[in-house]
Amino acid sequence: MSLSIGIVGLPNVGKSTLFNALTKNNVLAANYPFATIEPNVGIVGVPDDRLKKLSDLYNGAKIVPASVTFVDIAGIVRGASEGQGLGNKFLANIRESDAIVQVVRAFSGDVVHVDDKVHPASDIETINTELILADLQTIQARIAKTKPANPVYLKAQEILDSGKTLSAAGYDHEDLKELNLLTSKPFLYVFNVDEGDLQNETLKTELQALVSPADAILLCAKLEAELSELDDAEALELLNEYGQNESGLSKLIKAGYSLLGLQTYLTAGPKEVRAWTIHQGDTAPQAAGVIHGDFEKGFIKAQVINYDDLIAAGSEAAAKAAGKLRLEGKDYVMQEGDVVEFRFNV
Repeated sequence: MSLSIGIVGLPNVGKSTLFNALTKNNVLAANYPFATIEPNVGIVGVPDDRLKKLSDLYNGAKIVPASVTFVDIAGIVRGASEGQGLGNKFLANIRESDAIVQVVRAFSGDVVHVDDKVHPASDIETINTELILADLQTIQARIAKTKPANPVYLKAQEILDSGKTLSAAGYDHEDLKELNLLTSKPFLYVFNVDEGDLQNETLKTELQALVSPADAILLCAKLEAELSELDDAEALELLNEYGQNESGLSKLIKAGYSLLGLQTYLTAGPKEVRAWTIHQGDTAPQAAGVIHGDFEKGFIKAQVINYDDLIAAGSEAAAKAAGKLRLEGKDYVMQEGDVVEFRFNV
């Protein structure tokens, strides 16, 4: 499975600049509304230092990281749900996303703001209102076609009418999943700040309070763009100058994994070392199914070594000799960082 994140926000808040930095693409990031018209899609490898160490252990095996798909859509403006700006054109592009990241401007400067002012709380309200209105249209259309009315739809409509997103209200039901409602998706807020504010704890507290209990990340899209042009050592040096020890990309992906309850397991051999994304709580057969459905259907056993134990032992053979390799059955619940080889029969 691959994590998919839709990036939304008002025009000119730094969405496309951030997208370019995350994916190292070069989409148009102009200083005027609607620079992004068609959605930009980029697939990014998940940073994972364990893969390089495993590759070294297996004599330079090919590295294949887990991946995240980012979708950057046109800026949303007040009235989008009624056809203003680019209207509803953006909706289909993010309905399939696992989570929504809302980029909010908190930086100064002369970049044009669609409302001629920098006001994070107002920007968040505008975006949330448009997503709520779009979901209301979907719910009301479904209610009109369903007789008698489904009480789940009526409850969702009540929540949306009150001005809350479904995720903020904690309302989730199986009957809503087929509608792909935007506000039912997990939300993560990214505040795009000036470089000098990355260590501003007072500002961080204030911005987090605007979206609590949702998670918030402070990053500087301009700095991320600079980091994307540097090698790892130079990037870390630049990050350290601003009191940071990891990039915004790394923070964003970690937060996305946490938000969606995801984790990673590893496979390793002389040809390839690879990271695979699964849900926390997945069993060994379910994890095997991420590689191929036949692995899950014909699952027999999973040969498991803890990553740290494998690295400490220095080889698979040494780990086995030390009693660190074990065979697990179909009820085994996968743990973060398991290095696994599946045995199956089809």
